[in-house]
Amino acid sequence: MIDFPTQRYALIALASAALFGLSTPLAKLLLDQVSPAVLAGLLYLGSGLGLGVAWMFRAILSGRRGWPAKAVSLARRDLPWLAGSVASGGIFAPLLLLWGVSGMPAADASLLLNTEAVLTALVAAMFFGEAVGTRVWIASALLLAAGALLSYQPGAGAPVSLHAIAVVAACLCWALDNSFTRNIAAGDALTIAMAKGLVAGAVNLVLGLAAGGSLPGPTPLAAALALGAASYGASLVLYIIALRHLGSARTGAHFATAPFIGAAVAIALGEPLTGLFLAALAMMVAATWLVLTEHHAHLHVHARLAHAHRHRHDAHHRHGHEGRGMAEDQDHSHWHVHEPLSHSHPHLPDLHHRHRH
Repeated sequence: MIDFPTQRYALIALASAALFGLSTPLAKLLLDQVSPAVLAGLLYLGSGLGLGVAWMFRAILSGRRGWPAKAVSLARRDLPWLAGSVASGGIFAPLLLLWGVSGMPAADASLLLNTEAVLTALVAAMFFGEAVGTRVWIASALLLAAGALLSYQPGAGAPVSLHAIAVVAACLCWALDNSFTRNIAAGDALTIAMAKGLVAGAVNLVLGLAAGGSLPGPTPLAAALALGAASYGASLVLYIIALRHLGSARTGAHFATAPFIGAAVAIALGEPLTGLFLAALAMMVAATWLVLTEHHAHLHVHARLAHAHRHRHDAHHRHGHEGRGMAEDQDHSHWHVHEPLSHSHPHLPDLHHRHRH
């Protein structure tokens, strides 16, 4: 089993999932007063504005003694990945999700979101070469089966509803978003999430208003912005940090616990507890256990690599600082070079372990 120091970022992914899990049932309550497109814009705009306040607060404190080293800025080469992330995960995905949620029970929609983990693993492995182990694939299969249970509607004109398909399509968009973001995860998570929120929020809001939607009253408006700041903004920052250390497939699998929170809230708000729901829940608990108890260790080679990210000195960071006065046992960030290295130890596909298998 991979040890806790390596797996500790799973806790950050789970915290991200808990925050996002609140969004589906709470957003469904707001759909009675605002259109899906306008609500998608408000949620992401709330994310961008909330993170903007946090960004300015950090900038003020960054000059004080003892504040952590400055975060790594995004480079020009990162912009296409950021644009792809904003388009797929910030514009198309929430529009599809909120339309899907508007026509199906929130508990079912929440658990159907677990197909994101399956699709994330497939995209990461097939198109970005990420190592995905047997336990992760089994977990993905369990999540897919659980999603199929929830999308099936006996007696309906089609085996799955269009609203369920829309939720799955949103998950595919987020799967692409996860792999795009993985390529820039070494950058400042707060800046990435803030930019995504502001751009996606503005675009979705304009589209929603142009399609005939209107802004809600002060109370639901404030509620939507606050929900976006927490469930989209803070959640995304934590997700990017986890992505940096766990890779797309595993972070996505841990994030699949988000629907547990959403479904629990929906049931607490009065939706019925069904047998299919309990069966799907059992499958998803088993899938999460499989990923958390994964073992992955082998002899691997690190090619020479030069990059910048937040780090502290460990087995992969033995460089000097040439008189910069940086504390080696504390987190700091700067441009540094990794010389070629061959060794064996438990690891996950983080910034330094994206080798082929």
